[in-house]
Amino acid sequence: MAVGAIIIGDEILSGRRRDKHLPKIIELLQARGLSLAWAEYIGDDPARITATLQRTLASGDIVFSTGGIGATPDDHTRQCAAAALGVPLELHPEAAELIRQRIVDMHPADAATPIDFASPESLHRLNMGTFPRGASIIPNGYNRIPGFSLADHHFVPGFPVMAWPMIEWVLDTRYAHLHHATPHTEKSLLVFELPESTLTPLMEQIERDFAGVRVFSLPSVGDAERGGIYARRHIDLGVKGEPEAVAAAFVKLREGVYLLGGDIVEP
Repeated sequence: MAVGAIIIGDEILSGRRRDKHLPKIIELLQARGLSLAWAEYIGDDPARITATLQRTLASGDIVFSTGGIGATPDDHTRQCAAAALGVPLELHPEAAELIRQRIVDMHPADAATPIDFASPESLHRLNMGTFPRGASIIPNGYNRIPGFSLADHHFVPGFPVMAWPMIEWVLDTRYAHLHHATPHTEKSLLVFELPESTLTPLMEQIERDFAGVRVFSLPSVGDAERGGIYARRHIDLGVKGEPEAVAAAFVKLREGVYLLGGDIVEP
């Protein structure tokens, strides 16, 4: 199963906020021997969100979606997920109870008036527990207000302090059987004095000769900030995949670069 991420919010696309979710999701996956196959950024456009979810829900991928699950006018994710599946929104009973507990938590102990769960403010908060029919909840240890899952799609808030523990909970509760299930490693070297065009036939040959191994090539015009060898123009050339195959492929890769006259440094 491939893992994808959908990061929703006009504030990300406009630059008002810098996205922190993508690197964190990659980190959380890598810690469990998993990797991210794709990611998409979407603004607060209901039609686009719905179309994206229709496509990804049909893919069979594991998907984490951040943002847009609140109850303000610019939050559309819950409604779009329901539209994508063609199901109605319903107040989830567990979510409703958790939100009521949150209302109790926020009510001052010395308040002159009792809690009114039928007040407009309380009912508005309960909207955050209105999920597409068939959803299950994702617990939120920060403020109790849950996210939700639909099949292998998991919807969490845009706030990192809430979203990241919720994503970890999903990974460790729903997908523990996938952790480190496929051994994976990568090995690379820095190549100097050779262009990518010269290295391309070697890269193609490596992928033909070693099933399941992928070659990567990351050119750099030089990184003065890192300094040292990295300040020179170079190519970060490597292989990734199953450890035993990678070890054998790396030997051939290194030999091939030497034969082409490349200057090699292994970081």
